[in-house]
Amino acid sequence: MSGTGGTGGTGERPRGGADRRDRQGRERGAARAQGRGARTAAAPSARRRAGDPARGAAYDVLRAVDTSDSYANLVLPPLLRERRVAGRDAAFATELAYGTLRLRGRYDAVIELCASRPAASIDPPVLDLLRLGMHQVLGMRVPAHAAVSETVGLARERAGTGASQFVNAVLRAASREPLETWLERIADAAQPADDTTRLAVTESHPAWVVRALREALAGSGRAVTELGDLLRADNQAPQVTLVARPGLVEPDELAADAGGARPGRWAPTALVLEGGGDPAALAAVRDGRAGVQDEGSQLVALALTGAPLEGPDERWLDLCAGPGGKAALIGAVAAQRGARLVANEVQPHRARLVEQAVAGLPAGAVEAVRTGDGRTLGTDDPGAYDRVLVDAPCTGLGALRRRPESRWRRSPADLAGLAELQRALLTSALAAVRVGGVVAYVTCSPHLAETQLVVKDVVRARTKAGDGVEVLDARAAVLAVAPAIELPERDDVQLWPHVHGTDAMHLTLLRRTS
Repeated sequence: MSGTGGTGGTGERPRGGADRRDRQGRERGAARAQGRGARTAAAPSARRRAGDPARGAAYDVLRAVDTSDSYANLVLPPLLRERRVAGRDAAFATELAYGTLRLRGRYDAVIELCASRPAASIDPPVLDLLRLGMHQVLGMRVPAHAAVSETVGLARERAGTGASQFVNAVLRAASREPLETWLERIADAAQPADDTTRLAVTESHPAWVVRALREALAGSGRAVTELGDLLRADNQAPQVTLVARPGLVEPDELAADAGGARPGRWAPTALVLEGGGDPAALAAVRDGRAGVQDEGSQLVALALTGAPLEGPDERWLDLCAGPGGKAALIGAVAAQRGARLVANEVQPHRARLVEQAVAGLPAGAVEAVRTGDGRTLGTDDPGAYDRVLVDAPCTGLGALRRRPESRWRRSPADLAGLAELQRALLTSALAAVRVGGVVAYVTCSPHLAETQLVVKDVVRARTKAGDGVEVLDARAAVLAVAPAIELPERDDVQLWPHVHGTDAMHLTLLRRTS
């Protein structure tokens, strides 16, 4: 579990309150501070109405996610800036919001046992308050009395006295037992009482996702006994990883500017910010020489740039470029080789993000950022590119650490439409690449219906139509970038959070032969 903590249980903000949290937002010396009788000049009623800005921000993020399908990573940062929540309090609010969203399923099961009623029968604003309190009690190093007191105060402020009394009763019941006991109890109460359902409840994933990940492990050459480790890795906050774009900034230079950054595990371009840190504070990030990018995304992009090619290597395409991180990375490599990049994105607002991402590349590296449907680009511009990246829209099951609300929004019904789109995009990419050129098919999902099955269907259809397609050794291409990485003996590559510390990125490399 994450180890962040909060303010004291008195409901007041002690003098120098920010100093009571360390750099990661963990509370320091809570019991000692309480023993000193930390006080403010405000009357108790005024202090309670003011509440804790960090907890209030986390609660408002949960409500935005629930009521308007917002994304936490888009809502929280501007909210913190607007309310001037910074430093350790911002770290606390971030862990509280993201951790609560990741572990919502687990906490709902505990709430049902403590409240003796289905979670779905509780008013959504009150349920979010309970989830917020549960994460403090069971998932963070917040003293139980502080977690209960502060959440009850927030409930009184936002939902009224009656709701606060209910929140108080449920959270006090939860605080009487440790997490391990609650995990046993919710596992025993899971129905149907099979391994999938028990894992779904205790590790806070929808049951269909648990089944899909089990199948993906087996289909990718890994043991299904790794499933528990994978689910637990999905519930851990990811580290902030930077990419030093080749030719624009050296990793050592970026590390020096970032202070506590250390090299990534695999990609030569990757750096990990120690203790989190604010990437936007770095000049190289602001001017586009560097960016924030998961190391798995860096690996699959770099593998495409190094894949063996027959013939010229002058014009590259990113078929689904938004929001632009991979486009900027492969564009930087293209610039070093005298090649140029065309970045295509179907959504105008995402195309603008791509323009911002590639703005730091050398003049002439980007031929165009175009707005258009990638499904028709192969027809519009046939055989025109030497290397093509298809970073296809997908369920995002490979980035559940990073997008905590995604696991609760997706459903098996999404797969059919996405797989149809993925097949159309890959088919278009194989038409857009010249004979002898290379296509990288990438998804941030390990789901077999979005990865291996899409590739098999498209290769079969292209072969039936008389077009030659060869599956290349993606494993060798990734090993050329990261020689020490552990990968099963397969032509494709599937990365995993619990094994590689990356998002669960999939990579297949294809060469058009006729």
